Amino acid sequence: MTKDERKQLDDYLKGIVQNLPDAPGCYQYLDAKGVIIYVGKAKNLRRRVSSYFQRPDQTYKTSFLVPKICDIRYVVVPTEEDALLLENNLIKKYKPHYNVLLKDDKTYPSIAISNEYLPRIFSTRNRSRRGAQYFGPYSHVPTMYALLDLCRSLYHPRPCRTPMSEEGVRAGKYEVCLEYHIHNCAAPCVGRQSHADYMRSIEACREILKGNTAEVARRLKERMLQLAEELRFEEAAELKRQYLLVENYRAKSEVVSSVLRNIDVFNIESEEKVAYINYLHVTNGAITQAFTFEYKKRLDESDAELLALGIVEMRARYDSQSKEIVLPFHVELPEAYATQTIPQKGDKRKLLELSRLNVKQYRFDRLKQAEKLNPEQKSVRLMKEIQQELGLERLPLRIELFDNSNISGEDAVAACVVFEKLRPCKKDYRKYNIRTVVGPDDYASMQEVVRRRYSRLKEEGSPLPDLVIADGGRGQMEVIRSVVEDELGLQIPIAGLAKDDRHRTRELLFGFPASRVGMKADSQLFRLLTRMQDEVHRFAITFHRQKRSKRQTRSELDNAPGIGPKTKALIMKEFGSVKRVKEASREQLQAAIGAAKGAHLFDFLHAE
Repeated sequence: MTKDERKQLDDYLKGIVQNLPDAPGCYQYLDAKGVIIYVGKAKNLRRRVSSYFQRPDQTYKTSFLVPKICDIRYVVVPTEEDALLLENNLIKKYKPHYNVLLKDDKTYPSIAISNEYLPRIFSTRNRSRRGAQYFGPYSHVPTMYALLDLCRSLYHPRPCRTPMSEEGVRAGKYEVCLEYHIHNCAAPCVGRQSHADYMRSIEACREILKGNTAEVARRLKERMLQLAEELRFEEAAELKRQYLLVENYRAKSEVVSSVLRNIDVFNIESEEKVAYINYLHVTNGAITQAFTFEYKKRLDESDAELLALGIVEMRARYDSQSKEIVLPFHVELPEAYATQTIPQKGDKRKLLELSRLNVKQYRFDRLKQAEKLNPEQKSVRLMKEIQQELGLERLPLRIELFDNSNISGEDAVAACVVFEKLRPCKKDYRKYNIRTVVGPDDYASMQEVVRRRYSRLKEEGSPLPDLVIADGGRGQMEVIRSVVEDELGLQIPIAGLAKDDRHRTRELLFGFPASRVGMKADSQLFRLLTRMQDEVHRFAITFHRQKRSKRQTRSELDNAPGIGPKTKALIMKEFGSVKRVKEASREQLQAAIGAAKGAHLFDFLHAE
């Protein structure tokens, strides 16, 4: 686009903005092809839309969106609440590229009560039937089937799909089917159950599906006691069966409070590109709806913006008329829409924590699913966590860990293990015999090993690690730093994993002076670092044991010239012990391993 064309477009958009009304409504931004790319709502259309074009300090969202706007449309509505609902409908209809969209490809099932002379109750994924009343959708399908089973066990609504009319029932058009004989239906189609009684059963089912199970149970109990007083025990027993079914269902449902009547609860967990929102609906103290979903961010939207969108979406989907919404923080919604409550304690606070627990679990499940499909994603996420926790300049793609091992200074060794993208790189593992240190001095041993390791890497021009982790606390970190920075002039971030009195990893240290990094011991990242520490400890201990075992089994034969492992094994097989080898004659040794080797070995063993 040329400068003249850009100026002409800016003048055109400016003219639209200046003529916008000071009224609530929805605005739509279109691109050069006439496609709607963004939909928004406003309490005042002129003030809201003009803010996109007048602010010098534009947000990322605005600076990215404005250059793509080539036309503006708007719809004026009577109230701010109408604008909110219209925005939600327009986003679902046009799916604009720069609006966050509900990531929900499934059609969850609902329970329908048909609008017929003898209504049916059934599950469906298609809510297009005219006149039917729908309950749900249910994200947890077993809950839906539990409700259906409860209604069928209590009131036996007809399970058949035959269309039935009042005229057909009166004319005797229908016949009793098998469902009647196996007690799944009371046969209202042939008059064996009156229409009034059948409709009372349907109304009771409707109350159960609304979540009013407490009221249904109360009515059943009152009627049961009344029948018992009238000595109608068989009928009372049937009502008792129904009452126990309802109470059993209520016991299994999530009852949170006997005083909370009709409220909606929302909570949110956010990441860089995605936000997860949980919705709970509470009726008469019990949770009757629970649903968690995710929004994919498009223009760096805030949690408050996303939560407001999620509230409107879920309340419209579930047809919630609750006058109160429980939230973790205040969001921008019309005052008449619903009362916002941000609880600090009590039953509502417990509900908010329950919602938070659900959204965290959903987020964790989604991450696990994604990591199964793409294992690299987990490694990148954990490396980003390490980078963020320690404030590193770059991702720790290569991490090296050191550990010493000795017994009172004997057979002193050290080990270096290498992790690339948080996976063991065993070809780069290194073992070190301590050469210059006498006695059990861990600090001096660590200095020697680190000096040998990074002096060589520096001379060879090999890549240095992005992070060094010491198997120890502040002392080990300081001796590593003194070699790396003071002696070799290298800049490598250094951390330490300190242990408690029971030799369990207690904390992660970083920085100089070293300070504790706030990380929960049960977090996935802390468990990973602990496993890395266990790996370097295993490698060092194994090397130490090998060296100690070799020293303990060493004999005079190991110092004999020309006697290798195979010849030594042959000699030991022939004579059984070093003592017997020393007692053998020259001829016996020559017969066992050959004339030349036998003579050399005899001379070596009897040199004095």
